[in-house]
Amino acid sequence: MDQNKLKLTSSEIGSLWAEYVNGTMTDTVNRYMVSIIEDEAIKAIFEDAIRTFEKQKKQLVTFIENEGFPVPIGFTESDLNKGAERLFTDIFCLNYLHIMTLHGLLGHSTALGVSVRKDLRYFYDSCDNDGKRMYHQTIELLLEKGNFQRDPLFYPDKNPKFVSRQDFTDGIFGKERRLAATEIISISFNLKKSIMAKTLSIAFSQVAQTKEVRKFLENSEQTANEQIQAFSKIMQADNLPAPKSWETEVTTSTDSPFSDKLMLYHVGFLFQAAQAYHGTGLASAMRTDLVAIYESIILKNLMVTKKWFNLMVQNKWLEQPPLAPDRNEIAKEK
Repeated sequence: MDQNKLKLTSSEIGSLWAEYVNGTMTDTVNRYMVSIIEDEAIKAIFEDAIRTFEKQKKQLVTFIENEGFPVPIGFTESDLNKGAERLFTDIFCLNYLHIMTLHGLLGHSTALGVSVRKDLRYFYDSCDNDGKRMYHQTIELLLEKGNFQRDPLFYPDKNPKFVSRQDFTDGIFGKERRLAATEIISISFNLKKSIMAKTLSIAFSQVAQTKEVRKFLENSEQTANEQIQAFSKIMQADNLPAPKSWETEVTTSTDSPFSDKLMLYHVGFLFQAAQAYHGTGLASAMRTDLVAIYESIILKNLMVTKKWFNLMVQNKWLEQPPLAPDRNEIAKEK
């Protein structure tokens, strides 16, 4: 059997559709950033990212069209104003590319996990390799410039230990133990994602054209800040440093580089993606206070994404992904 002649499944089409929409969003932002970046080393990485997605985009279009599905609109040149004033510093741009590369790696891995057809599996394998190359490049350059924020350091015990207390999970009644290294993985990861969401919300709220979008972005900034404060408080209780914020990497420009559609979609994407990371953190939390924090954050994020959905639909900005056939409707057409 020629595996490449197999029809794509709903999951495979769904992954291609999402890769295209989210990829064109990030590519539009990258194209703006490369136009304002002054540091030649940082600019070179962005130019590599743009070339890489250009290659991937052509393959995505081919896969989608060959199955007879319409190619999503996604985000185009109409969502970009290259002549806009500088909104971000070079260092923020590099941090942005690093964080979005992490999102891309997770997306490629998920897409690979639902792909059966050989050509699609090889495509996502190639995307994953591109993402890993970009991941290494961004980290190395951030380290070189002294701007990579490493997670807190622990010092080793002499021997392995077993849990010896019944209240190991207690974190509400003042008996909480120190944080475990396995818990800090998600706390640190979620802190960095929330800092990115807050910074973009601040930047986008400065330049948004419509009152409704600006109000949403101001609210999303407040929500992200509350999450940052909650996680930072947990870290600081154990005398562990929290990552620094990036607000000062946003200029005072009010000249919008992007359409309101792109900025609103981008922040909504970050809050939706965060739900997966918060769910992972909830699953790894062994202290009751951490469990309570994750549950509260997940519920608040659901409220943010509900407002986001309503606003996107209200403005007719939310593209509809391919849907399962409506058998009842098909029967009525006879």
